[in-house]
Amino acid sequence: MVHGEREILPGATKAEATRALADFTAAYNKANGANDPSLDADRVTGALGDIDGAKLKAGGKNQPGGNPNYVPLKLTDTEFTIPEKAGWPRWFVADAKANKGRGEDRWLLVFTRGDADGLWEVSYLTIASAQEIPEFKKDEDGWAQPVTADETDLAIAPGRLPQRYATYLKDGGDGFEAGAHTTKWRSDRAADAARPGLAQQYIDEPLTSGDYAPVGLRTADGGALVFFTTRHYQKQTAAQGVPINVTNADVKALLTGEPKQSLTLESISNQAVLNPPKSAPNPQIKFLSRIQGLTAAKGE
Repeated sequence: MVHGEREILPGATKAEATRALADFTAAYNKANGANDPSLDADRVTGALGDIDGAKLKAGGKNQPGGNPNYVPLKLTDTEFTIPEKAGWPRWFVADAKANKGRGEDRWLLVFTRGDADGLWEVSYLTIASAQEIPEFKKDEDGWAQPVTADETDLAIAPGRLPQRYATYLKDGGDGFEAGAHTTKWRSDRAADAARPGLAQQYIDEPLTSGDYAPVGLRTADGGALVFFTTRHYQKQTAAQGVPINVTNADVKALLTGEPKQSLTLESISNQAVLNPPKSAPNPQIKFLSRIQGLTAAKGE
């Protein structure tokens, strides 16, 4: 008798992974065509569940009859990277070409399942250039190697990445390569904070439990590709006599309360990063992709 909790087993078979991708795509297309988050609620979870659910909730208010312009998602040329591991949850990564966005991009989807009776759900969806996606370390049977939350041979232990990133956004520091999601985001925030009449406050939080937990695959160079989640709050407080104008349709749709003095925007962000070996010269976290979605808005 094989005990799935203790034996090191592939996260899924190729056939299971193929079926999971087809089931997700069908549900995703129904939900996005109808602007109805209930239609794919059992196929998304974690960061994607929050981002997709809020987008569809807003869409349902702005286009209650559905989205007539929605072009169904088609994923082709799919490669599955399936890690071997003991116990639950089990997970795998699908890397596919989509009929949306730039031609050179690939969609990376992390499928996860909490137990043998659960459905496969997508917890992470990121989009990256094909040439940036690393080669994964695989055994002779083609199975990939997951990295644990507390790996000590990487630049930053995967389980610490959400907190390190949140701290970096607040205080700066080292550990992350310069770029759109690091130095530029911090400089954009600083520029916004200098706008007269409207004070800006930011709070960044790590999300590390359940389906938000970081997951990663060992790469052929000894590093890892890691997916992780953060939550972000942006609070705008107006000076006396300065109005807060809400013009964005999605913000209006998700807004609770009336923004007389302040407006707080809450969003979820999911990241895919290259985490190099600690032994590499100047080991820095490099962002492959970051997708952020508004999940709530509150006026006071």
